[in-house]
Amino acid sequence: MTERPGIGTVGELRASGHVAKALREEIRDNLLAKLAAGEDPWPGLHGFESTVIPQLERALLAGHDVVLLGERGQGKTRLLRTLVGLLDEWTPIIDGSELGEHPYHPITLASQRRAGELGDDLPIAWRHRDERYSEKLATPDTSVGDLIGDVDPIKVAEGRSLGDPETIHFGLVPRSHRGIVAINELPDLAERIQVALLNVMEERDIQIRGYVLRLPLDVLLVASANPEDYTNRGRIITPLKDRFGAEIRTHYPIEVADEVAVIRQEAHLVAEVPDVLIEILARFTRELRESSAIDQRSGVSARFAIAGAETVAAAALHRATIRGEDEAVARLVDLEAAVDVLTGKIEFEVGEDGREAEIMGHLLRTSTAAAVREHLRGIDFAALVQAMDGSTLVTTGERVTAAELLEALPAGPASTYDEVADRLAACTPGQRASALELALEGLYLARRISKETGGSETVYA
Repeated sequence: MTERPGIGTVGELRASGHVAKALREEIRDNLLAKLAAGEDPWPGLHGFESTVIPQLERALLAGHDVVLLGERGQGKTRLLRTLVGLLDEWTPIIDGSELGEHPYHPITLASQRRAGELGDDLPIAWRHRDERYSEKLATPDTSVGDLIGDVDPIKVAEGRSLGDPETIHFGLVPRSHRGIVAINELPDLAERIQVALLNVMEERDIQIRGYVLRLPLDVLLVASANPEDYTNRGRIITPLKDRFGAEIRTHYPIEVADEVAVIRQEAHLVAEVPDVLIEILARFTRELRESSAIDQRSGVSARFAIAGAETVAAAALHRATIRGEDEAVARLVDLEAAVDVLTGKIEFEVGEDGREAEIMGHLLRTSTAAAVREHLRGIDFAALVQAMDGSTLVTTGERVTAAELLEALPAGPASTYDEVADRLAACTPGQRASALELALEGLYLARRISKETGGSETVYA
């Protein structure tokens, strides 16, 4: 953050050569400057580069209000919040003004009166761009007063007449003058409340009860909605939809690498989770999104994979603490345990009652097999399979340490172990145990060794 400018009056501001810009012009200029400089205007967003982002950039360059449509957990809110980066870092406002008006363009009676009385001595303050973004979660109990404003009985009680415009308490939208207003889950807003936004979006003014009050508001209205909300919980009324200049559909990450990047970015991991396990979790999430057994109308949120990674890390930390391991590294067995607690985050089709565990287990095995093929293809496991001759049992489980797993492996095929470790960048004992447990699972899925699960332990033989 750069230092706040030291200019303190409107006279000094004019002398500095400052030029006032409309909000949309400001956003357009800053977006073009970033694009021309090769700078990413959308940090932290993955998988939208060739789809959503170009549409949003064109909408902003056109000066349109925007509504994002997409299933839960597609990053709609995060995308809206990145719009803050397209505002000037500091902008001048009339010091003490209720609506943060520009010193050159006061719009309320109080600010116009002060500007006329003080002239070039009108004091100004500086507002950071983070303060110019307002977010509201639309709920059924949201009122017109919350968004637009209402008569303030306290101001009336102070002696002002009921018809005085200065008795109005302004809501979120007017207070966001010269800024961005984001409304999440717009269809949840009652239809009569949505009507109150029509004038804001078209005429750029507000109407409060019977007051004749025209405020030339300069706001960018953006919103998010889930497509199924149009029929299940509510809808965006047709006149309001018509006033949004751009309706943009979001989506889940298309590439596995983008899904992995989202998990790595958003998950707060309390233990080490190897990259291959994050990849399996990403593939598993994608399998769920494509499964006919899952209700795809509600979607499979990115939060599912993020919560899964965090649960896997917590399981590794739990084991390391109980068994006294020096390092906490997640293994495939932790991922299998995490799936049990994640099942409740998924909506299954009606005919799949009672088969939830079976479906989840099958899709996890499919995802694991795909990751094994991707990373361990070409390794000759014949020596390891031969060493598992029936007398050698390798036990793993939630309470089995990395050292115990490594010690149980047959000693012969050491070169195979090293090759697996190299492929998966496993250096420490914990990482090697995680890599070799994945190799054993891959051999089981390829039907080259057997596997028995009982209680909290799994035995490969």
